[in-house]
Amino acid sequence: MDQLHYEEMTFNLRRLIQQGALQGKAIYLFGHCNATEELARLLLEQGFSVKAVLDNNPAKHGRFCLGTKILPPETVLGGPGEETAVLIAARAYAAMADQLRRLGYTGSVRKLVEYDSYAEYSLSPETLAARRERAERGAARLEELSRKYPGRLKVFCPFSALGDVYYTMAYLPPFLRSRGVEACAVCVIGRACQEVARLFGADAVECLSQRELDEMVQAALYTDAPGVFIAHQDRPYVVNLSQALRVKRVPLELLYRCGVFGLAPDTAPCRPAALRPYKGPCRLEPGRSVILSPYAKSVPELKADVWARIVAHFQAKGYSCYTNVAGEERPLPGTRPICPAISEIQAAAEQAGVFVGLRSGLCDVIQTASCRKIALYPEYYYSGTQWKAIDMYRLEGWENIVVGESEPGGDLGAVHPPQDMDF
Repeated sequence: MDQLHYEEMTFNLRRLIQQGALQGKAIYLFGHCNATEELARLLLEQGFSVKAVLDNNPAKHGRFCLGTKILPPETVLGGPGEETAVLIAARAYAAMADQLRRLGYTGSVRKLVEYDSYAEYSLSPETLAARRERAERGAARLEELSRKYPGRLKVFCPFSALGDVYYTMAYLPPFLRSRGVEACAVCVIGRACQEVARLFGADAVECLSQRELDEMVQAALYTDAPGVFIAHQDRPYVVNLSQALRVKRVPLELLYRCGVFGLAPDTAPCRPAALRPYKGPCRLEPGRSVILSPYAKSVPELKADVWARIVAHFQAKGYSCYTNVAGEERPLPGTRPICPAISEIQAAAEQAGVFVGLRSGLCDVIQTASCRKIALYPEYYYSGTQWKAIDMYRLEGWENIVVGESEPGGDLGAVHPPQDMDF
């Protein structure tokens, strides 16, 4: 979950608490995902307990989210509606709220995060007027972009995820050749995604806010604007590719290669061409250091005990341990912080000799690094599908390790290690 959405969620939760909207109520969360875990953690810190996490995926039922059981949505009907509250931090708020009402739930349903600024499900005059205003702002910005990059295809990356931008850029050159397009301008959200795009030597990368790009996407769709390509696999306003995952496992890279860009399955991705040497203040002992990356926006965190065992494992073997951090993130106990730029992280990993990371977009960014690479996968299911994270995100040439889920009072996460990963 990115910082802006996290701050929005925190603000909205604080407001609900101040209004007394949660006092004395049985609180349910709907949709097990990283954002829901962050919300559960905030509630626990504020002294509230969560009755259950509701989820439509039967494979998750009976498992736990921060000590709270994951159960089917009908569970919320077990008590009087006025004594309950359902909080939703997941993206599919409208569908979830509608499902609860269809089930007969009469209690409070609260949206904690607005992911898409134009996704309002109402035909009221006020909503239509607001949509028109947003489309007009987006059209003006789109026109400005066209003047700045005349004749270029505008490629929109509408989701702030390093891995998604990485695959977009890796398959964009063969896609452009297949379309006979000579040049393009890429629009991304946030500086980190802009850095990823520039790894591939792109000369025109615009960094926008989520709202700005949402408005341009809306304008492009409402006006059928020519010369715009929306590069994302999980936005039903383009093509509902995610529905294919209900019946068939299609790894993320293949979704982009064949689904988003329509390329042949054997199309080779382009490799980053603008990598830089690591010049950070930390001197990494070549081949005797390990960079740990425990943070990610969109996947559940691993328990602290797992990382403690990993640190102890490498320290016992004489390795110096570093934690890759950004912003307010803190290094793991017993490690030193390191903060290489996106363009330097591959060189840093190669200099260190070992990289161990929670499976995130950063792993995609350094997937071609020449070092020992270990990706850790929480045992969760991708979206509402039957496919686990490792099914969707497994990386070739890496040691892919599933980290087991713990139950209250049980083991704190069992790691199933290959080779000599005996932590």
